[in-house]
Amino acid sequence: MEPVVRVGVTVTFLRMDRPPIEPAPALHGGSKVVRAGTPSVPFYRYLYNTVGAEYVWWLRRTTPDAELAALLADPLVAIYVLYRNGEPAGFFELDSRPWPDVNLSYFGLMPHAVGTGLGYAFLRQAVDLVWRQGARGMTVNTCTADHPRALPTYLRAGFRTIRQVREVWNVPLRLGLRIPAHLMV
Repeated sequence: MEPVVRVGVTVTFLRMDRPPIEPAPALHGGSKVVRAGTPSVPFYRYLYNTVGAEYVWWLRRTTPDAELAALLADPLVAIYVLYRNGEPAGFFELDSRPWPDVNLSYFGLMPHAVGTGLGYAFLRQAVDLVWRQGARGMTVNTCTADHPRALPTYLRAGFRTIRQVREVWNVPLRLGLRIPAHLMV
């Protein structure tokens, strides 16, 4: 059996059933969001691993390359990258397979972009894109391992809490993730 560390989190499931009323703030100058056509597995892993390193993002790290490549090639799964001054500053993943709902599977900023005021404007890029596509609803979940501003930012954007669930994750030690002491079970 593979050695693991047990991580206890509270997962909050959120939903939005109508677009936000207030207009989205503009992204900072030098920032733009670009859809990655069919991103390569190494590029996706770079985004996922860099954004999620401090937040115990582990599931996709254990996904085999072939399975991840198939997901990235699915036309109903879209990866959008935030670029700031020509370099990646974050990404989000939209899963339209449960259409007419769309799930915001992953969303986050690179460490160098955290705290720069980009988060809410970037989130609204994702939210507004989903509504422009004609979706009926949008879902996302976050947990107590994520950035402390994640949940308040989702609520500010118009999501509402559906439920909270306590989970214990068996995170493989081989991943070398830093696990905050308050999450260890």
